[in-house]
Amino acid sequence: MKSDTKTFFIVLTICLLQLVHSLKKEDCEVCFTVLERFSAQLTDEMRSNPQLIEEEFKKFCKTTANSNNSAKLKENKFCYYLGGLEESATSILRDLSKPLSYSLPIDKLCERLATKVGGICALRYERTIDLKTVDLKKLKVRDLKKILSDWEEDCDGCIEKTDFIKRIESLKPKYLKDEL
Repeated sequence: MKSDTKTFFIVLTICLLQLVHSLKKEDCEVCFTVLERFSAQLTDEMRSNPQLIEEEFKKFCKTTANSNNSAKLKENKFCYYLGGLEESATSILRDLSKPLSYSLPIDKLCERLATKVGGICALRYERTIDLKTVDLKKLKVRDLKKILSDWEEDCDGCIEKTDFIKRIESLKPKYLKDEL
């Protein structure tokens, strides 16, 4: 009886750890968004056939090409990584179509794809940050660096998040003076 209890707690712990470490939409936003939108347009007939899913994904990817829209460019790059574009160097469409055909949840599918192609979760949509109202302490360092980059400013010696915040605060009057 004791070994059954131990086994139960081990299995329960593993399940809880998987829940805690599962990929969130904000961690891999382009993958989530593209696959949610793509999956929603599939019919039941398409969904059950991996070959049809691959064909439909290629059609879907054509809608992301030739755009000046920043979001569409990120989605186009996602398609390129998976092999959904004619100019794609490689194709891992099977890794997309098979799991979709048996209804694997989008978060798990993005996790799998991220293990195959490292750059998938690095794709992020551009966010506009309203510097007049945003609490800089709540932003990620990546966003703070982007603000400085947009201003074409450096942050020499910045190591901690607070260093980036201090630099932005010191430059705010220079870049927000017209808006205040």
